[in-house]
Formats: sequence, C-alpha cells, structure tokens
Amino acid sequence: MASESRHQLHVFFFPFMAHGHLIPTMDMAKLFAARGVKATLVTTPRNVPSFSKTRGINIDIQTIKFPAVEAGLPEGCENIDSIENSIEMFDNFLKATKMLQQPLEQLLQDFQPSCLVADVFFPWATDIAAKFGEIKLTRMQLPNFIKHEVETDLSKFLKEAVESVLKSYGVVVNSFYELEPAYAEHYKKVIGRKTWHIGPVSLCNKNDEDRARRGKEPSIDEHECLRWLGTKKPNSVVYICFGSIANFSDSQLMEIAMGLEASEQQFIWVVKKGKNEKEEEDWLPKGFEKRMEGKGLILRGWAPQVLLLDHEAVGGFVTHCGWNSTLEGVTAGVPMVTWPLSAEQFYNEKLVTQVLKVGVDVGVRRWIRVKGDSIKRDAIEKAVKRIMVGEETDGMRSRAKVLGEMAKRAVEEGGSSYSDLNALIEELKLHCL
Repeated sequence: MASESRHQLHVFFFPFMAHGHLIPTMDMAKLFAARGVKATLVTTPRNVPSFSKTRGINIDIQTIKFPAVEAGLPEGCENIDSIENSIEMFDNFLKATKMLQQPLEQLLQDFQPSCLVADVFFPWATDIAAKFGEIKLTRMQLPNFIKHEVETDLSKFLKEAVESVLKSYGVVVNSFYELEPAYAEHYKKVIGRKTWHIGPVSLCNKNDEDRARRGKEPSIDEHECLRWLGTKKPNSVVYICFGSIANFSDSQLMEIAMGLEASEQQFIWVVKKGKNEKEEEDWLPKGFEKRMEGKGLILRGWAPQVLLLDHEAVGGFVTHCGWNSTLEGVTAGVPMVTWPLSAEQFYNEKLVTQVLKVGVDVGVRRWIRVKGDSIKRDAIEKAVKRIMVGEETDGMRSRAKVLGEMAKRAVEEGGSSYSDLNALIEELKLHCL
C-alpha cells in the first residue's frame, strides 16, 4: 500500500478566479478523481464555496491568500465577478493574480504533485511548474563523447555497446521496479526492450562475512571496523567513498579533510591505497588524524562498503554516484551527498537528488574522466551537515528508510525482483526448449 500511495497520480488544478473558470475546472477535477487520480483544487478562501458542493467524490481543496488590498482592491475582492466595471479595477485584479506566484510555488514545494493544470490566465504558472519537473544536465556535465561530434575510440566503443544491447534477447537490470517505475515502464513500453529488474543483487549476501568478502581483500579487519562503529550512536557517522576508479589531487583530498573536520561529524573515509601511510601525509592537514582520533577513521584501500553502510551507526553517505554505490546507499536507507565524476554518474545524481529526494549535491559542475572537480571545504562542510543534522535531514532520512525497506521486500519471496527473476528463468527454460 505504501508503494501504491507513493506512485498515485496527484494533479493540482488552479483555476482563474471567475465563475466561468471555477465551475468547469471543478468538473474537470471530478473527472480525474472518478478515475482514481488524487485531485486537489487550489483557490482563495472566498472562492471555496464554489467547490464545496461536490458529493461522493473526494477532492482536496488548498487555499492561498488573495492579495486584494496589496493590489489596490477592496478587502475580500477575490473574484472577477465582484469588481466594479472599470479598467483600473480589472488591471488591479490581474496585478493581484501575479502576486500569487510565490504562495503557489510554496504549495507545489510542500505537496509535490505529479502535475499542475493551471488556467491560461496564469501564464507564469508554466515556469513555476518547470522548477519542479525538469531534470536538466548542463553541457559541462555531459560526457565528452556526447558533447563533441568528433568520433573517438571511446565513442565508437560505446556505440557498439548500445547496438549490442538492441540486438540482445533482453536486459537484466540491477535495480528494482519500485525504485524507478516510470523509467522501467518507459524502457519496456516505449523503447520496447525486454527487461527484468532483479536487484538489489547485493542483498543476496545474508550475513556479515559474505558482505565483508565482496570484491577485494579489505584493507582493515571488518571486526575492528564494526567494533569502532559499535561505540557510536545510530545515524551519527557519515561514510565517504568514491569507488575504485576515481582519483583526487592532494589539494582536493586536503579540502575534503578540512570540510569533514569543519562539519564536526564523525566519519569513515575511504582513500585509495596509492596514498601511502606516513607519519604525516602531504594531503592531510597537519595533526589531522590526531585531532580526529575516536571521531574519524581513514581506511586506505578497499573497504567492506555494504557491511559498513548497513550498520545502524552510519547515517549518511558521500558517494561518486556509481550505480553500485548509489543502489547500495538506497538499500541501506541512508541520505547521500552526491559527488559525480564521470560515466553516467551525473544521471544517477539527478535520480538521488531530484527524483527520489534522498540526497543533496555537493556542487560538481564538470564531467571529468580522470580526476574529480575542485570542490572547496565550505561546500563539503555544508553538504555533509545537510544530510546529517540539517533541517532537511529528517525528511530525507525518512524517505531513504522507506526506499531501503522497499528494496528488501523486492528480493523477498513474492517481491517484484524475486518475481522478475523467476519469470526470467522460466522464459529462458522455454526458450531453450
């Protein structure tokens, strides 16, 4: 039921304040509501009686204050029918309607409807709605092989990869339907590809030992890590890891260290093994590890990421948005700071921050294949605080926990991924026969 409610279509209707507009809009909302759509009418207090006669159909009504006096109209003048027959009063009425932009935007922010049906007499409403429904990537965030028309070895290779997918029997996806239903449906029905969502596949590892032994040999004893985390309160530690490929300059690592210290949050930070252990490393602020003793843990090399993310003490994840890490963060139910570098990571960032709304971006604006963008300590401090102790934290954490539970249900018997895997196996058996 939670999943069904989360994906129910919700339409806002915003009619002009005249009976010739209010009445048909109410009828339109009734049509949508009768088909199972959640319908909300947005109007001003004195226009509510026009909508209160609906019977047998549940339509929500939200009101916003009409700035009559501020626009030079009499108090309570909220309908075009109530103004005197003068050009000046009509102009003032239109002036008042333009002042409804901010309160409408706040309603959209609060309720996050799927769609806004706005009267044509509110031409500014289109731009407001666009703020909540457009996912944009700037040219600087696009891979070089997409931006440039010149063919390279990499662009040729990727083109061949896409062509091979189109020629294949189907696509097996490490994701689960409830995470991205619109994209799953688009891939099947619009692009027309056979797909089976069978993830998150990391959940096949049922115990700590299995979780710890995924990938390379950990650079630290997992029991030592768990003991350290065991001394911390729930949701009090932020985990920082940028995957196995990403590289950062010493100056960028210095900024990360300073940002973490300034955030005053406890942390586990995974740094590639190339940064060898010394008494004092060039990329660390002087005396950093001594000051962070008991508060921060630096792991040099490979870390048992799934094991650490699943620990109750871990309450946030700074990630490069590789798909494995993104999905593991979702499965663990933790808010994320997104720091994309290359590949499809900027797309994954948009999913986390704008679609799922379980993370905040650190401010990376450039797609760079080899080394990460230059992010200053202030931005790192601010982003870490936003997911750990900020005003938005509770909402993000609540949404993240819901997604984590959905992920676990998806792979259990009867879940969407469990069923998709069964369906794939049965189809392959029939195909072989």
